[in-house]
Amino acid sequence: MEAAVRIMGIDFGERRIGVAVSDPTGVLASPHGTVSRRAGKRWPLPALERIARDREVERLIVGLPLDAGGAENEWCARVRDAGDELARRLDIPVDYVDERMTSVRATRSLREAGISRARRRDKALIDAAAAAIILQTYLDRRSGESGTAFGEPASGHTGDSP
Repeated sequence: MEAAVRIMGIDFGERRIGVAVSDPTGVLASPHGTVSRRAGKRWPLPALERIARDREVERLIVGLPLDAGGAENEWCARVRDAGDELARRLDIPVDYVDERMTSVRATRSLREAGISRARRRDKALIDAAAAAIILQTYLDRRSGESGTAFGEPASGHTGDSP
C-alpha cells in the first residue's frame, strides 16, 4: 500500500483559483480557499507554491476543464501549462482530472450543508468547494471507492497513476 501523502487539489479559473488540501492520511479533502487572479494576467504561481510548501504537499491534482463532449480545448492547454510549471517548481508529480460539473456539485453540496443562499453566491466559496470535490474524487478513486468518482483521469497526466 502506498504511503499517505498530503495532496493539493486546484481548480484554475479566470478570476480565482480554488485550492483544497488533503489531510495527512490522504483520505479527506478540505477546501483551503482561493487565490485571486486578474483576468488575462499571469497565473499567481508563487502564491500557489507557498500554499503547497506550507502544507508540505507531495502531489498536485488539477481539474481539467474539458468541453461538454470530453475534449480538450485552448483553456485546457493553459491549465496544463500552469499545472506543469507549478509541479516543476515544487518538484512533485501532477495529475489532471476531468472537472466538468464540479461547480454545480459544489453549489449543491453547499446548499445541502445548510449554507445560506447569500453565502452560496460567494464565487470564492464555490471555487474552493469545487477544488475539494476535484481532490476528493481523486482520493476516493485512489482508495478504490468508486461510488463518488465522476470521471476517469484526463489523458496526458504526468506522474504515476494512483
